[in-house]
Amino acid sequence: MVLLLRRLVQLYIGLALYGLGIALQVSSTLGNDPWDVFHQGLSRTFGLSIGTWIIIAGAAVMLAWIPLRQRPGLGTISNVVLVGVFADAGLRLLPEVHSPAARWAYLIAAILIGGFATGCYIGAGFGPGPRDGLMTGLAARGHSVRVVRTSIEVGVLAVGWLLGGTVGIGTLLYAVAIGPLAHVFIPALRIRLPEAEPAASCQAA
Repeated sequence: MVLLLRRLVQLYIGLALYGLGIALQVSSTLGNDPWDVFHQGLSRTFGLSIGTWIIIAGAAVMLAWIPLRQRPGLGTISNVVLVGVFADAGLRLLPEVHSPAARWAYLIAAILIGGFATGCYIGAGFGPGPRDGLMTGLAARGHSVRVVRTSIEVGVLAVGWLLGGTVGIGTLLYAVAIGPLAHVFIPALRIRLPEAEPAASCQAA
């Protein structure tokens, strides 16, 4: 019971921080990560908040799991619903910044928080995020994980940019830094489970 409670607390702290990281990076105006370029582009073109589009896109991606026979976990469903909620909350509450120093502080904090948050919710062992579940499902059909991930992210980045999402130095820095950060934080924050309770396979959002 104590272990389950610890996993749940870590999961939801991770999702809250992930949403905060998104809000910080968007607020920096220095460039979003590829998926949030897409979400912001949808928001600017069709209305609704960025967080709402994060939820809609996550739900749509989960529909693609059906033919891939991927199984969502509690972490998957929670990711779909809560990351967008926390991102919108952060965008409402964060002070608007204009100076280059403050914008860079937001960006650097966003990337560091994103790496830590990834380790938190993956380490809780409650299932993959919807976007990485799509990636691993497609890769299981015989495609390279690297090729599948790159193709998906380049695709959403391009569509998001055409729709008006912000692409910039932050987009590049996130792409370069998030892998090494996740490599450090995921094993550091992984909760070891008893043999009788194996963790579900999981990836970042």
